Amino acid sequence: MTTIGLIRHGSTAWNKEGRIQGHTDNPLDEEGLRQAAAIAERLSGEQWDYIYSSDLLRAVQTAEVISKRLGIPIAGQVPGIREMNGGLIEGTTEDERVQRWGSGWKSMDMGLESDESGQQRGSRAIEEIAARHPGKRILIVSHGAILRSSLRKLVPGLDVGELLKNTSITHIVKDDSGWTCALYNCVSHMEAER
Repeated sequence: MTTIGLIRHGSTAWNKEGRIQGHTDNPLDEEGLRQAAAIAERLSGEQWDYIYSSDLLRAVQTAEVISKRLGIPIAGQVPGIREMNGGLIEGTTEDERVQRWGSGWKSMDMGLESDESGQQRGSRAIEEIAARHPGKRILIVSHGAILRSSLRKLVPGLDVGELLKNTSITHIVKDDSGWTCALYNCVSHMEAER
């Protein structure tokens, strides 16, 4: 049985401003660093064997905080789990999109990566990491949209309607019958902070 802990990165200034990040390489903000420390503290009471990260800075910084606390080096930065491409809307807020393209902007071709592309790319990367370390417990630090798309493919029928919170953890487990989700979008470590 292989267990994967999927973690969304800590918060960034663009998260707070409601800006689409996509492939834009933003750093964590002060709160994001605190969130990373909180999830790292939570994970320090558990047994994990490997840590992987998306190659985008906000995920790498989150993974580095976890890596330092757990004493486990980051095994690799994986482009396959980077956030979905936001095309022309990267860096914009909803108000800015409506101003620029009108209220019907969602029906226009904005060059966004499709959910199907995200499902294929993300689930393949997660499957490859799992195949590299059968029977192990692996942390993967990534991004909200690509993780939800990947979960749609890996665990069909799982309700992923709830947006993933910053530094939330989702556990998926692979056995002979495939993947199951044991925990979704858990941020109990942040509630302990308050």
